[in-house]
Amino acid sequence: MQTRARLMTGCCLIGGLVMAAPAHLGAAESKIAELRAPQELPPGELGRTIQLGKEIIQKTNQHPLSKPFVGNALRCSSCHLDAGTDPTAATFLGVATAYPAWSPRERRVITLEDRVLNCLMRSMNGVRPPNGSQVSVAITAYISWLSSGCPLKMNPEKPLGPHHVRPLKIDVTRADPEQGEKIYASRCADCHGENGKGTDDGPPVWGPMSFNDGAGLAENEKLAAWLKVAMPLGDAHLTEQEALDAAAYVNSHPRPHFELKDHLPKPERLGEYNAELIPATGSP
Repeated sequence: MQTRARLMTGCCLIGGLVMAAPAHLGAAESKIAELRAPQELPPGELGRTIQLGKEIIQKTNQHPLSKPFVGNALRCSSCHLDAGTDPTAATFLGVATAYPAWSPRERRVITLEDRVLNCLMRSMNGVRPPNGSQVSVAITAYISWLSSGCPLKMNPEKPLGPHHVRPLKIDVTRADPEQGEKIYASRCADCHGENGKGTDDGPPVWGPMSFNDGAGLAENEKLAAWLKVAMPLGDAHLTEQEALDAAAYVNSHPRPHFELKDHLPKPERLGEYNAELIPATGSP
């Protein structure tokens, strides 16, 4: 999957011309692709905190503030491309406007901070950082900044932003992992490795250093929807069926099992966390 220079596009129509959307995008996708991110950081400590959040997003498994809470080789930007500014691939643009939001998985209303910390437990296979910790505040500040100027619209159904990845239109039960193996070999293995353990050009997609089975991407339909708009990197062209088959193949391999109790910090560092110990699921 080739590397490329990606455009700094974003959520709000702030300053400058809007770039033309790629020809292969539909009307709804084109509207998203025309959005633009804020161009200037706020002054002072707030701006520095936002910049810190971006750095953590880009180097989550290596940054000294976030590394203790990460249990694999992934970064937030492994899925939220261009540090969340890619307008179509799990974008952060506008996300903060959806919170607080109802979370069926947590069985409660959650904040943006909750969502960030829960992702570290699941997609990063790590430990939930304390509420109000420096890493938590920095990431949340960065994501909130990317929603500057966007109208607030809290989500009463799911903790998803207004430009979230859209589900596939095909029957997701008709996945063919054998066909997916061929797709993976021809379009994915160069970056992610034939054994799925990753290379210098792409993160691991299964095995002990990838996301655990409590992450959303461990569900074929969610991984496929993301693959459809994000991969191959710089040239996303998979059909829905190809994306579904590739997802089924990737998720047919072993990955860490999620047990909530194993991903929570010590009680004195937990803060307020009301979710019940429920079975592992990737649903938001």
